[in-house]
Amino acid sequence: MASPSFTPRHSQRKSQLEKAAYPILTDDQIALLESAGERRIMQPGEQLFDVGQDEYDFFYIHTGSVDVIDTTDGHTVVTVMAPNFIGELGMLMGQRTFFACTINAEADAIRVKVSALRELIAINPELSDILVTAFAARRRLILEWGEGRLTILGDPTNRTTLRLLEFATRSLVPHRFVDTTRQGWRDSVEHSCHLPEGHCLALIGKDEVLVDPKARDVAAALGLDLAAKADTLFDVLVVGAGPAGLAASVYSASEGLNVIAIEDTAIGGQAGTSSRIENYLGFPRGVSGADLAYLGEVQAVKFGARFTVPRRTTKLYCKKTHYDVELDDGNCVRTRAVILANGVQYRRLPLDRLEQLEGHGVYYAATELEARFCKNTEVVIIGGGNSAGQAAMFLSRHAKHVHLLVRRDGLSETMSSYLSTRIHNDPSITLWTHSEVCQLEGDTRLQGVRIRDRQTGDVKRVESEALFIMIGAAPNTGWLDGQIDLDEKGFIKTGGDVNLETRGYETSLTGIYAVGDIRSGSVKRVASAVGEGSVVVSAVHSYLARSVDS
Repeated sequence: MASPSFTPRHSQRKSQLEKAAYPILTDDQIALLESAGERRIMQPGEQLFDVGQDEYDFFYIHTGSVDVIDTTDGHTVVTVMAPNFIGELGMLMGQRTFFACTINAEADAIRVKVSALRELIAINPELSDILVTAFAARRRLILEWGEGRLTILGDPTNRTTLRLLEFATRSLVPHRFVDTTRQGWRDSVEHSCHLPEGHCLALIGKDEVLVDPKARDVAAALGLDLAAKADTLFDVLVVGAGPAGLAASVYSASEGLNVIAIEDTAIGGQAGTSSRIENYLGFPRGVSGADLAYLGEVQAVKFGARFTVPRRTTKLYCKKTHYDVELDDGNCVRTRAVILANGVQYRRLPLDRLEQLEGHGVYYAATELEARFCKNTEVVIIGGGNSAGQAAMFLSRHAKHVHLLVRRDGLSETMSSYLSTRIHNDPSITLWTHSEVCQLEGDTRLQGVRIRDRQTGDVKRVESEALFIMIGAAPNTGWLDGQIDLDEKGFIKTGGDVNLETRGYETSLTGIYAVGDIRSGSVKRVASAVGEGSVVVSAVHSYLARSVDS
């Protein structure tokens, strides 16, 4: 069988990612697809799917070719040549299509309904590995190429622009960014509608424009804001899609439970903003939090888990046979069990004008998005935990110099040894002990910070356009409205902390469990969060079995 070929407009050279995206199936795998579908001859111009479809079928192309088309301007994103197949990660995630697809040259094709494809993926690990890997690689390619219906236009230092870019990047939403502070930016935008001045804009296709939108507005416009049908009763609802929530989703779905995960920001939670995690088992060279989250999401989707992003849970209602969890749009999701894994939220410092400068020099995560603002400036980081240490190492490659501030007399009590050793030996990082930021300078953008020595009272000024606050976080438990027992700091009590009869990760409400950072007494590490999210599923299984028997 000849190697399949394809012709993206962006490059004629096949990268490793491109090779993974277009693998060759064996004769046995093709026969398996044919047994689950139907074979037909398709003529040039026939459409396989259009932009914005809720669901579309899988096609294996024996002979011929197909064009994947961006209808915004009509250009061909990629021409897929036989032998090959048509599909992308959104097919398994229940997302609407980003592109259209039509037959280019007469094709002998196998058509498989997406429901049948999901069944094949569930029962055939070899076929599953190939297809899921290819679908995930294709999503990566679309992101690299900057294709898709979404164009984000704005000033990259604008808070709304930055948050929208963070959502699109971390949620793997295909998009392209146009910096409106650059001359001639309008010439690079295909549009047929009026574009207002001086705002962050989201252009959907070429004729719909959203002004200063929230992430959820964009998700809704693209059809990515998945809502659960009111008549669906899930086995498990996972609140939060950080490491603990992702692990719970993977293990719940892999064991045959009908699971939905709700995330209010982006897949990966706070861990998804980590530039590099080096002490996670199985990744000796380290892995970024975003990549780890992406792999976890793909794995969960492979087993049939559903994700709803960005949505926030607002209320919990206890029914006789199930729970209703209300979302921020007023709709409720019905579920037999709940796993609370929605972690913590960033703590803010009591500094004048802090909120005004957030996104304009003040940040709470250190990813590639924020790193672009660190060039040619001194960077100040507040915090002594691993997240602060990882940020210091990462940003030291972008900034003039990094200043790491801690209130204690060192890092030994709060940071892993390997990180603190590197920081002490890195000439591009200065550690300030017994120190705190007492003042922010700058009108519309951060220009400098004043640092006070807590022992002597001396104040020094550092000229800086980038301040990163990483001082810990508060648990996201306010929405529970006192229905679940909390400790004195607001974290959820589980197991023996509730009473002697409560086991494992179960809370004071039967059928509701808490794992990860939100749980009282948890170890704030990615590995422990993944462990808790994995282990809790056995308790959920037992509970569901008991509730059925009763």
